[in-house]
Amino acid sequence: MAIIYIGGLALAALLSALAAIGTWELFRMARTTGIRPIAALGIAFAVVIPLAQAAAPAGVFDIAPEWAAAGVLLTLTLVLWLRRADAHPLGAAAITLLAPAYTAGMLTFGFAIRNHNYVVGRVAGTALVLFPVLLTWINDIGAFAIGRWLGRQKLVPTVSPGKTVAGAIGGLACTVIVAWAYAHWVLPRAAQLALSPGGAIAFGIAVSIAAQVGDLFESLLKREANVKDSSTIFPGHGGVLDRLDSLFFVLPIAYLIFDIPGLLIPVPV
Repeated sequence: MAIIYIGGLALAALLSALAAIGTWELFRMARTTGIRPIAALGIAFAVVIPLAQAAAPAGVFDIAPEWAAAGVLLTLTLVLWLRRADAHPLGAAAITLLAPAYTAGMLTFGFAIRNHNYVVGRVAGTALVLFPVLLTWINDIGAFAIGRWLGRQKLVPTVSPGKTVAGAIGGLACTVIVAWAYAHWVLPRAAQLALSPGGAIAFGIAVSIAAQVGDLFESLLKREANVKDSSTIFPGHGGVLDRLDSLFFVLPIAYLIFDIPGLLIPVPV
């Protein structure tokens, strides 16, 4: 939270570090399936993407398409020379590009939210970033608590046996309530921004759905790799992918919603 408040290069460096670790974890899981990505290149991409966004104008999500194309071409060229036809070259190329796009590409939207066009000052930027982040936490807590209490019917047992329909609905309900409260009491005071009650409810629904899909997607990856956690970097909590799986989906969705014209309205100080 302190680094979100500071913003700038400090926030970009934090996102780069998290993305690099998450990319390494995804490569680690891919290797259990027989696919050998170009790890050094993929991790380098994960480091560079948030730093490149830090150099973009405030309020603009700008990853230059020509640089993205250059990264794709470099990856394909290296795969040509480093992976034989019997070494899953298609899978190697795909995972090398997917991992940094999934980790760094999605986390970088947090930097773009922190520097949104409507943000004036560090407190406002922090409050706007914390809006989707807090809702993600609330969704997880609500889904866990209500799922343990009322959960009977499994949600997607072939992907994540512990998740239930009641938990999903409970997480959604808690997220919507907190979204309305945050938009009503926090945004106008901390960020000088207004969001209608209907907009807040819609935002809460979108965040809850994105968070739960992101969680399930990472569970699907771990099931294919036959691992319980993406790594053991955080003892008892798994790895970066385990901790940030929901945010990979939530942050870009939040940015797209915030960018809808007329949704966020500046409030005069």
